[in-house]
Amino acid sequence: MDWSAIELSLRLSTLTTLLLLILGLPLASWLAYSRWRWKFFVEAVVTLPIVLPPTVLGFYVLIGIGPHSPIGQAYQAITGRGLPFSFQGLLIASALYSLPFAVQPFTAAISTVDQRLIEASWCLGRGWLATFLRVILPLSWPGILTGMVLSFAHTLGEFGVVLMIGGDLAGVTRTISISIFDQVQALDYGAANLTSLALLLFSFLVLAITYGLQRRVFAVWSPR
Repeated sequence: MDWSAIELSLRLSTLTTLLLLILGLPLASWLAYSRWRWKFFVEAVVTLPIVLPPTVLGFYVLIGIGPHSPIGQAYQAITGRGLPFSFQGLLIASALYSLPFAVQPFTAAISTVDQRLIEASWCLGRGWLATFLRVILPLSWPGILTGMVLSFAHTLGEFGVVLMIGGDLAGVTRTISISIFDQVQALDYGAANLTSLALLLFSFLVLAITYGLQRRVFAVWSPR
């Protein structure tokens, strides 16, 4: 078991999920309630990573954060280091690649909140932020939880984008999926099988617990 790769993957998945929670909720709220006629272009961009090959997305992210890009130059000027082949670069790429797995469940959950409850909150003098925190968020949290779990699980097993952006640096960018690839390349099928099995069981357990909690929540809130 490559414990260093496992720790790095868990840390990357956790930070990616938190980042998508912060950035994805405002975007999902806008997608749920905006009536802009060209909104479908934004929806297409958000969904693009689902159908785009990981290597293609990884290549353009690599160009976008590279030393010749404005983002890469600004980051290097501030920190003295480059974004490619770094954990920070992996975080950016993972957030972009897992974006639809967070935003789509967020948007679906927020869209199901009864509009009358939102209007009642406004009539009571609550602003948009207070309405979101006290009305929309509590009523849509099962879907938000689903998006967080999907983002976490998707990031945990990602290979193509991670390899393009981070390479294979032990303790820096070597994730669990790359570690499995290295083990197979070295013909160490026993270690690869053990690591793969651990990842499979962990992913299944996380999803089973999440869907179990969702069933309990819907059972409590469903009308009898």
